[in-house]
Amino acid sequence: MTKAGQSTITITKNLAAPAANTASAAGLLKILVAAQATGSAVQWADAPVSAEAGASKSKQPYWVTLSDTQTKIYDANAVVRYLYRIWALPQEERFSIEQLLEWEEKTLCGIPTDKEVETVVSSAEPKVSAIRAKGDNSGVSAVDAVLFGSLYYALSNAKNNTLSKYPALQKWYSQLVSSEAVVSVLPVYSTNVVSVLVRAEATAENRKVNGLVALDLNPSGIVLPKEGEKNVLITSALPYVNNVPHLGNIIGSTLSADVFARYSRARGNNTLYICGTDEYGTTTEIKAFEENLTCQELCDKYHTLHKDVYDWFNLSFDYFGRTTTDKQTEIVQSIFLKCYENGFISEDITEQPFCETCNRFLADRFVEGTCPKCGYEDARGDQCDGCGGVYNATELINPRCKIDNSTPVVRNSKHLFLDLDKLQPKCEEFIRKASSEGVWSANGLAITNNWLKKGMQPRCITRDLKWGVPIPLDGFDKKVFYVWFDACIGYPSITANYTDQWEKWWKNPDNVKLYQFMGKDNVPFHTIIFPSTEIATGDEWTLLHHISSCEYLNYESGKFSKSRGVGVFGNNARDTGVPSDVWRYYLLSCRPETSDTLFTWNDFVARNNSELLANLGNFCNRVIKFLDANTKYAGVLPAPDLSRIAPGADTPDRRLIDDVNVLVARYIEQMDAVHIRSGLRTAMDISARGNLYLQESRLDNSLFSDQRAQCDTVLAVAANLIYLLGALLHPFMPITSASIARQLNAPERVITDTFELELGAGHVIAQAEYLFTRIDEKKIDEWRAKFSGAPGEADAKDSKPKKVKKSKKDKANPATSAVSS
Repeated sequence: MTKAGQSTITITKNLAAPAANTASAAGLLKILVAAQATGSAVQWADAPVSAEAGASKSKQPYWVTLSDTQTKIYDANAVVRYLYRIWALPQEERFSIEQLLEWEEKTLCGIPTDKEVETVVSSAEPKVSAIRAKGDNSGVSAVDAVLFGSLYYALSNAKNNTLSKYPALQKWYSQLVSSEAVVSVLPVYSTNVVSVLVRAEATAENRKVNGLVALDLNPSGIVLPKEGEKNVLITSALPYVNNVPHLGNIIGSTLSADVFARYSRARGNNTLYICGTDEYGTTTEIKAFEENLTCQELCDKYHTLHKDVYDWFNLSFDYFGRTTTDKQTEIVQSIFLKCYENGFISEDITEQPFCETCNRFLADRFVEGTCPKCGYEDARGDQCDGCGGVYNATELINPRCKIDNSTPVVRNSKHLFLDLDKLQPKCEEFIRKASSEGVWSANGLAITNNWLKKGMQPRCITRDLKWGVPIPLDGFDKKVFYVWFDACIGYPSITANYTDQWEKWWKNPDNVKLYQFMGKDNVPFHTIIFPSTEIATGDEWTLLHHISSCEYLNYESGKFSKSRGVGVFGNNARDTGVPSDVWRYYLLSCRPETSDTLFTWNDFVARNNSELLANLGNFCNRVIKFLDANTKYAGVLPAPDLSRIAPGADTPDRRLIDDVNVLVARYIEQMDAVHIRSGLRTAMDISARGNLYLQESRLDNSLFSDQRAQCDTVLAVAANLIYLLGALLHPFMPITSASIARQLNAPERVITDTFELELGAGHVIAQAEYLFTRIDEKKIDEWRAKFSGAPGEADAKDSKPKKVKKSKKDKANPATSAVSS
């Protein structure tokens, strides 16, 4: 059955033309082929646009009107039935046709013909075989018209090796596509649909990327210094295992160090980032006593907890260790003995608090009282959290035992001292050189100089405790090293647990630069005491090159308090459901580099919505979606007009490249100087400049259709800018950076000195993903209430009166865990 009877139909075009890979376009082709095969006349009309002229409310791109009855038909298969007069056929023939049309409507139309070509052709093969077995092969039947319309997009774009597996379908398609009915209507069809390119799958094979910029994020083997390369050793203050780290702890040391480590690697430097938990000392004994655990059980518990938090924040330690190891004991004792043999250790009798109820000397963290310098009532035995002052425990006013709250007495105890006074000249020489060459942070240098002005005095390095590194001298078997002496030695000992070749990092001053990150309360231990200890050994240690010390991060109107439930701690951040990259971004954007900063929920939500989503997310998504559209580039990066991007060209494209190069140079200068917050701001300025470029270039459908060469250039430049942004943002938001690389179908890349087009013409990108989502402002009050604590919920140890004399710094919270506990 070929021709059933001549008719006249009118195809009324409504709204925009359908894309070639849609059901509407398939329906149009069915109608045109059926009309030509049945000898029916086709007229064209445009739908009225005004209400007065009878504008249609239809959302279809077209409809068909039968001239004899003026009936409007919106379903293409119904038009085919009409043109072929299916209803007039014998029952058996009509039933056979309807079975095939029903299969096409219910099964074939449900398969995306532009994405699942193999599924389409494999399902159509047996149906075509059945058609040819039953009917007249000389003409175009109703079933031919319907199936050809549905299959045309898939078959015309299918690869030969795909079609060759289905001989019946291949033969049928070849006959139809060369038939007079099809040949005559294809030009008409093509002018009334929007052509759609076949979307190639994004694979490594269809990348066009400069291979020299690829960043190896998972190097194999142990990282060791290399001759002739820049070797960077990075540490962050060892967090103490007595609590969950809060946001101030995280931004003050571990996260800041992670950003610099990622940046250093992305600049091609040979980089090692070491950290771990500080586990010895009085605080561990107290916390273990409170939780009814052994010291080792407590350390195991909190080491795992800390590691889980840091893993969620995506901190890229090369090794995260701990200080309760054999290597720690071995290296601490070795360093001590060298200091001892070189004459920098002395013995003395000290007065110490002794609890007659507990029958024990009270090491610093076992005694509290009023600070003799500022009047803060909950001052620790060795250091005041209120003013940061350091003193001897016997100087405390109104001292009390942490265990039973009784008043201790003062008794004598023999201890060992590190003679810092003898080491001051060499220490000062080291500080002058390192602070100049390493450009120390202003607060780090100020705190250090303040210590030097007061004069370095002998410091006691032993305590009457059980939990610590044993002292390898006769007569001191019941004492251990004071944690501030052995904690910093945790850096080399943790490295020694990472590699037996640890000395290549720690005793290699000519080839390794040491960067250390911490809160300002830890500065003296890293700039004076630890370097003096290293100097006292007489060995050639890799001494501190650059110190990056933070001020305090406060929470809303006060400070973080675990016991009172005030503030966000590491595990709380995960529980909010907000991605870790958003937390990283916010903390780094308000990193307390030069002064105290404040965490607020209003600012947190605003920065996500206005900076991440509206600036960065909008720029990346707009460009990648434009490139991804099958009606435009189908994911293939176009070639730019080289004259528009050439040096000196007076075009928006060249101006963008020049502006970005200025910003990239500024970013590198800031990051090299460890001005992390400023570096992040500059990276976001580059994103904002990219958004401005899209506005100036007026990237839209009109630019694509009317000024294709210019549109190609804008897309090529913008896509490459996104690739560069992914690299610049990798230190701050590694998951976001990975998503950008994945969407661009490119490897994550190094940070280069200048902006170049590293993605070439013909590069196939992947599909767009949303980088960020909007946070509902209603969450602000919910989270503020959840993390504000409740009146009267303080622990007993926090409920003691504290108002004797309040220092300005009472309101501050240290931005890192004290390495000196």
